[in-house]
Amino acid sequence: MQRTSGSIIAAAVVMIIGGVQWAGAAFLAVPQADPAHIELGRPTLPPITYTVFCLRYEAECSPRRFFRGGPIGLTEKRWAELREINRAVNLAIEPAHNELGLAGEAWIINPARGDCNDYAVSKRHELLRRGWPARVLLLSEVVVSSGEHHLVLLVRTRSGDLVLDNLTPQIRPWSRTPYRWVRVQSPGRNGLWAAVGQEGT
Repeated sequence: MQRTSGSIIAAAVVMIIGGVQWAGAAFLAVPQADPAHIELGRPTLPPITYTVFCLRYEAECSPRRFFRGGPIGLTEKRWAELREINRAVNLAIEPAHNELGLAGEAWIINPARGDCNDYAVSKRHELLRRGWPARVLLLSEVVVSSGEHHLVLLVRTRSGDLVLDNLTPQIRPWSRTPYRWVRVQSPGRNGLWAAVGQEGT
């Protein structure tokens, strides 16, 4: 179905303000989330593999990248960047399951083959390169239905917290994902993460 440029912009404004679904090939539907933003609990230590990642990629974890401020406005340009990078990284990395457990964990940016950790840090890296602030690009540990731990990228926008995931091409509100949330990178405290849900009580 074709749309005029005016109707595309109008649809984007409706989505950003009202959180209703978009339809058509030009946009990926993002349903309204309720609650829109994930509630972060008490500070907690990050995964040990994140600490190793920061030793390998110091610039990705530089304290200068973290500063106070709230979620970012989700403009049409930024929404297009999220969709583009989510799709590009999902296609660029060949899935490779880690069979070695913690001993095989290594968060690598833009590898040829990798697991969920590599997808998440690669998407964050590409968005940082485009000028997105680190405080809104939060690595997040979740648990999938099988009980396996999984890493995704949580993007904090004024329209709600969105999830970039290698298990689906869709960008979803955090509350519409089928996961149990464990901990999220802290938006204002470099090096710390925050517990979520029962983990945060």
